[in-house]
Order: sequence, then C-alpha cells, then structure tokens
Amino acid sequence: NSEYYKLLMQNGQDQRKDDTVCTLEELERVTSEHNLKNTDSFVVVFSLSSGRVLYTSEQAPGLLCCKRKYLESAKFVELLFHQDVNVFYTHTAQPHLPPWSNSHSAGVLFDSAQVKSFFVRIRGSKVREGEMRYNPFRITPYLLKVQGTGGGKKEEPCCLASAERIISGYEAPRIPMDKRIFTTTHSPGCVFLEVDDRAVPLLGYMPQDLIGTSLLTCIHPEDRPLMLLMHRQSECI
Repeated sequence: NSEYYKLLMQNGQDQRKDDTVCTLEELERVTSEHNLKNTDSFVVVFSLSSGRVLYTSEQAPGLLCCKRKYLESAKFVELLFHQDVNVFYTHTAQPHLPPWSNSHSAGVLFDSAQVKSFFVRIRGSKVREGEMRYNPFRITPYLLKVQGTGGGKKEEPCCLASAERIISGYEAPRIPMDKRIFTTTHSPGCVFLEVDDRAVPLLGYMPQDLIGTSLLTCIHPEDRPLMLLMHRQSECI
C-alpha cells in the first residue's frame, strides 16, 4: 500500500505546490457542522504517503461499527472490500484529485461539479460465523496538505474524502417515481461500457460490478429477446 502510493505521488507532484495546508484541528472545526447535518456520512483524511487514517469525523465509528482507536491505527484501504481496492487507488491518485479549499463553508463542503465521486464497499458489522459485512458508500475525494501530523511542522499530502452511505432507492425515504431514471451505455454485443451513478441505489450494483459484463444477465429472461432486437436495429442504423 505505502509503496504503491509513493509511485502514484511521483506523477504531477511538482505541479501541486499550491494546495491548501491545514492542521487536523482546523479540519475538525470546519467539518463539524457538515457532520451534524449529514448523519449518513462521515469525513476521513488519510495520508497519500502511507495510506494511514489521520482523522475521522464522529459519525465514522458508528457507521462502520468499529472503535475510533481502530480507525486511527488503520490504513483506509484495509477497510475496503477487496474487489474495490483498484477503483479506490485509481480515483485517489494524487494527480487526479481536485484541490480542497478551506474557504468552503460547511453547507457546500463537498458540493463541487469538478469532483468525480466513486463507489466502494466499506466494512461494517460482522454477520454469521464472523463473516464481515460491507456497506456501499459514495466517496468524494479532495487533495490537501496536513501540517503537524508527525509532531512537527512538516506538510504531508493527504486525501480528504466525504463518505456517504448508499441507501436503497426502495427503502424509506424512497426515491420518487419520476426520479428513478438512469442511463447506461453498452456495446453492440450488450456489454456495459458506462453506468450512471444514479443507478447504484436503484440496481444495487456498483458501476465496477457491471462495466465489462453482459447487460443480458441483468435483464429478465422474458425481456431479453426485446433487448437483443433493439441492439440489432441500432446496428443497422
């Protein structure tokens, strides 16, 4: 994990000298109001040098069903479902992260059109026979530098991320019927190429679960002939 992050940091590091610098105390103060208004989300800051968690908001232990002491000694990637690790690394590579500004107010802390969110499953409580349960979250990442993490004045490149728990669109509060709309693109051979983020709470799949797989496996058997017909017609246009 640490070596992988060091390789990612080598690309574009020289161009990112003007990133926001904060202390952990400043981050806690800025994010506290946001946390109170968003009970299904938490904020995490982890090092891009080591991957270790440097800060988590108060909601994190409750949402992840673990003690704060454990989170403070863990690497964030260790909390993820193993099939989502590559997605996590891809979206948190330093050259790809938009800068975070400490001028953000709590109400618009993570409301930015330039930020590309992604989905991962994060560990929660254990179920039968000690098997770990993973819950889906939308991650919105930013780049910043944190000062004083090692007891000195050194600035450490970090990722500040908002993690919002995904709730099924069919549970209360339900997504209204007119909002249950999403788009997908797929090849002439019915293979998923892109999946709209709005599909996640409605289909129950992460985009990475569907991309590269056959659309037909998600269609009811009685509806597959119609889908195949539509694809054949599109090839002829």
